[in-house]
Amino acid sequence: MEVTGDNLLTPEASNQIHGDILESIFNHVPLVDLVPASYVSMSWKLAVSASLQGGGRRRRANRTKPWLLIYTQSTRFTHSTTTHAYDPRSHVWIQIHEPSMKFISALRSSHSTLLYMLSPSSFSISHDPLHLTWHHIKAPLIWRTDPIVAMVGTRVIIAGGTCYFEDDPLAVEMYDLETCKWEMCEPMPSILKESAASTWLSIAVNSNKNKMYVVEKSTGVAYSFDPSIKKWQGPYNLRPHTTRTISCCFIGFSSHDRLIFCGIIGDDIESIKLWEVDGESLEVFREIGEMPKQLVEKMKAINSEDDAENMIYFGMPMPSSISMSLMDDFVYIYLSSTVGGAIIMCDISGDDSGACNWTSVKNTTVNDIDRYKLTQCTVTCCSKVGLDDLDKALSESRKFYVKETV
Repeated sequence: MEVTGDNLLTPEASNQIHGDILESIFNHVPLVDLVPASYVSMSWKLAVSASLQGGGRRRRANRTKPWLLIYTQSTRFTHSTTTHAYDPRSHVWIQIHEPSMKFISALRSSHSTLLYMLSPSSFSISHDPLHLTWHHIKAPLIWRTDPIVAMVGTRVIIAGGTCYFEDDPLAVEMYDLETCKWEMCEPMPSILKESAASTWLSIAVNSNKNKMYVVEKSTGVAYSFDPSIKKWQGPYNLRPHTTRTISCCFIGFSSHDRLIFCGIIGDDIESIKLWEVDGESLEVFREIGEMPKQLVEKMKAINSEDDAENMIYFGMPMPSSISMSLMDDFVYIYLSSTVGGAIIMCDISGDDSGACNWTSVKNTTVNDIDRYKLTQCTVTCCSKVGLDDLDKALSESRKFYVKETV
């Protein structure tokens, strides 16, 4: 079904379906189709809202869940970009048709929610759920090819990723969206000198504390950065002491400011586990979940094929090609270097039970992966999309096509 701004407003009618029955029906309707439904009448609007709250035991499975957004961009023509989204509440893939946009450079993502484009002369960022709005600002003072980028409050932090022989590899700059000025900050800790790039670091932002957290993927060594004082704190060791060798790790914040640590155990991916980290001491608090073995085997098989391709194309093995996006209590684990394969999802319980629900879905955004492998790159992020976001997108001429029901 196509959802556009043209079919939002429907004629007022006397509706014979009310209350729990109507709400139960809406529980099974894709989120994009609930936008026009919410315009039918006030009773329908209230029923739509109730079906998305997830407040009771009966409705919890049907609450809104963060979408996974996948942008596929041509490496030859950066303006040629397609957008797909997976809605885990509705179990559907959606293709999003957007108005033409001028891409200044390759599209990139950071800490699950932020998209940006960086060139020697300009810098653009977008952080709203469907990336409808872009902020175009002056390029940072130092040119960077693979930096870490974070949005902390009204400040944009860009660190590392410099041309090693020309600039300080640990340089940190911060842009204030209110004052429209760049500032130099304390450099990254010297221990990160050999890994000061987004390829080797995982970052997370605590919006309530206005802090950025950085962890070295291969070691689990972490630091925090406070933009209000422009300084770093640490180091902290996030590696759990009771587990085997962790070959690669990632961090992200779930609901209630819980810092989640994802560890890939063993060089051949013996297991993938999730831990909760204490937000104050940055010490591992407890293990909260382990990926089922059948999903590990699925991920392992795909990863080995991908690593083999990396060996052919780049002549050297890359760090683990597995990546993670996290928002609220929902974790996506996927391959960062390909558009195909499976996407593993984990729904973390928001209470103290520690329950995790693991599932997987096939990535169907591109049918012929081999054909496009060398001419396209993918950028993945995670967003909490609500009816207001969809309503705004539709009013700005975006179109949503339910591509495939899973």
